[in-house]
Amino acid sequence: MTGEVQLRAVGRYAWEIPKGFREDMRVPVRIYASEELLGKMREDRTLLQAVNVSTIMGVQKWAVVLPDAHEGYGFPVGGVAAMDAEEGAVSPGGVGYDINCGVRLLRTNLRVEEVRPKLKELLDQIYRTVPSGVGSEGIVRLSTKELDEVAELGMEWAVERGYGWRRDLERAEEGGRIRWADPSKVSDMAKRRGAEQLGTLGSGNHFLEIEVVDRVEDERVAKAMGIEGPGQVMVLVHTGSRGYGHQVCSDYLRIMERVIAREGIRLPDRELAYGPVRAEEVRNYLGAMASAANFAWANRQMITHWVREAFSKVYGRDAESLGLELLYDVAHNIVKLEEHRVDGERRKLYVHRKGATRSFPPGSDVLPAQYRDIGQPVLIPGSMGTGSWVMVGLESSMELSFGSAAHGAGRFMSRAAAKRRHRYRDLVEALERGGILVKASSADTVVEEAPDAYKDVDAVAEVTHAAGLAKKVARLRPIGVVKG
Repeated sequence: MTGEVQLRAVGRYAWEIPKGFREDMRVPVRIYASEELLGKMREDRTLLQAVNVSTIMGVQKWAVVLPDAHEGYGFPVGGVAAMDAEEGAVSPGGVGYDINCGVRLLRTNLRVEEVRPKLKELLDQIYRTVPSGVGSEGIVRLSTKELDEVAELGMEWAVERGYGWRRDLERAEEGGRIRWADPSKVSDMAKRRGAEQLGTLGSGNHFLEIEVVDRVEDERVAKAMGIEGPGQVMVLVHTGSRGYGHQVCSDYLRIMERVIAREGIRLPDRELAYGPVRAEEVRNYLGAMASAANFAWANRQMITHWVREAFSKVYGRDAESLGLELLYDVAHNIVKLEEHRVDGERRKLYVHRKGATRSFPPGSDVLPAQYRDIGQPVLIPGSMGTGSWVMVGLESSMELSFGSAAHGAGRFMSRAAAKRRHRYRDLVEALERGGILVKASSADTVVEEAPDAYKDVDAVAEVTHAAGLAKKVARLRPIGVVKG
């Protein structure tokens, strides 16, 4: 669909759509991809959506397309754009519906040979302990006042109530809390949707995986993260803000359409609706968005607590002796106020990362002391039948992508196409032959998330590494999957 977009190579895995490609572009588009990954982007509207992003008021330097990118709502998924904090704009479509969908990785002291014999029991216990599914309800019931406290405090709220350990806060982006959250800007509908979903995994591409370290690429960095070597068991959790964040996005997309009409802004695509930073509606959205992000961090923290409980029940030992430490937690769908160098000057920017992971370098003062010498952990999950990557941020990523990297493998085929192609029983049996057990409440969810529905995560990691967006540390492979 975007074959008519003319690209020029600006590096081994870097391409550019020049500013002059379309007269309404304010900046070029920079794409990081292999020719194969780029070919897939040309089959949908990924590149045209990135051109549309380059037209937003106050956009700086270039609109970025990462190697896992595919068509999304307004912005491509796997897209990054930074807007001037005074003269720019903020777009709900640049964050997405699942606000702060993200991943966290837990390390353990366990070896694969200790887990294999208990793997089915472990998956069953996790499945019983962690609520999952489309309409799943959490174990915790919250009043509106309590839900507002979650939205204000994020992970801190969960830790204060015994869900996990205080040191977990040190190993999450933003410490698991954006401090300018304002739950008074969140609609009653969003709060009703979120009130019974805190501590739930959800469905779709959300999952909880038991993984094994497959190989280590950088032993020094891996050791600093607590990754000891091949055969070590890890746990990967992928979920977000559930119905709370989805409703926040829905509400503010409608509001931004009214702002666009009032301001007389012409859009190349109505899905790109945004508002100027100076607008009250944008300030309200930022307060609501941060509330949903904090909800998501609390959500992942509670799931972490129940994962630790499940391991303890199966192994008859406490979580500390099992070494179930949080390695790191990163957000995928979020807008943050950050400082970056543009045209030789430090500027405050609203950085939109949609399907993108922060990838900050060694020395960054926002990183925990444990990681300040090595850079921020970057987590790139693949599909349930392939593998995942642990990487680390680089100084070059600040120049190339506003300190951002890929967030996963990226979809290769639609959910409908995956359902036409696969049968549940055949797929599960094939995964089991490959040493991967699956526990899920829905056959459709498993089929929709078939491994070949996603791009090659190793190819995405290779481009990310070679382009200088992040550095490879270790590859993980799944042995057990829990899906909603």
